Amino acid sequence: MKCIRCKKKAVITLKRHNAAFCAECFLHYYRNQVLKNIQKNKMFKKDDRVLVVVSGGKDSMALWDVLAKEGYNVVAMYINLGIGEYSNRSQKVVENFAKKNNLPLIVKNIKEEFGLDIYKLSKTLKRSPCSVCGTIKRYLFNKVAYDNGFSVIATGHNLDDEAATLLGNILNWGESYLARQGPVLPQTHPETYKKVKPLYTLTEKENMYYVLLNKIEFLHEECPYSVGARSILYKELLNELEEKSPGTKQRFLIGFLENGKKHFKEVENIELKECKTCGHVTTTEECSFCRLTKVSNTVS
Repeated sequence: MKCIRCKKKAVITLKRHNAAFCAECFLHYYRNQVLKNIQKNKMFKKDDRVLVVVSGGKDSMALWDVLAKEGYNVVAMYINLGIGEYSNRSQKVVENFAKKNNLPLIVKNIKEEFGLDIYKLSKTLKRSPCSVCGTIKRYLFNKVAYDNGFSVIATGHNLDDEAATLLGNILNWGESYLARQGPVLPQTHPETYKKVKPLYTLTEKENMYYVLLNKIEFLHEECPYSVGARSILYKELLNELEEKSPGTKQRFLIGFLENGKKHFKEVENIELKECKTCGHVTTTEECSFCRLTKVSNTVS
């Protein structure tokens, strides 16, 4: 099979596009997809300070690399979630990449800095580890952006992630979530920040191809707490559909963004106030993160 762009021997086939690429042309396609997503959705400009959230996995490492190579003003942030050797290995991957490429990196450690233990909190509160983790990460995203003067937060969510989230939101008729789902979550308060997903049209496999072709080290294993998560089930179901009908995920997500999202409205007139403990913006008297730290202090 020949590369659709240069006619050399193809090494990568993308069934959903009915296309094949050589290594060089795939990287050209990949970069163009990212740049197109940034420009089309007005995510950020070259002079914006962008906080790139990295985990050490292939998606966030690919995002960090491509944005740095394209000349964007990016600083990466890694959050050590205290998940044993998994967290230690992922932090090492991120630190090695930053050192090798002379890129700035911010590291936060929830156990050392805040005394938080995701496993203990999830058991005490009878919440899933993913739920607790999400609360912690969302707080730190905004806090680090606020403390360091960033204008936008970028994450490595891909097409598979977004399609699975959309399926879950539809199955549960989460109307407020459906109203907010998209590649850009706008800033709604001086102390909250625009959040963007430049890889939302690229699949997990495409991100894998990108890091392998660029010889980028990444953590291969999944978070041990993600076992049994519904999002994995939704991904498996969508993978079956994609196998039988290539392009299903893209049609599902892009169709919703272009034709379905407009039928859902966000809950209006939500009053934002300062958390009585930490001062950061919240919808309640005390933010979820500060409530977690209080619970943590009682179970330590």
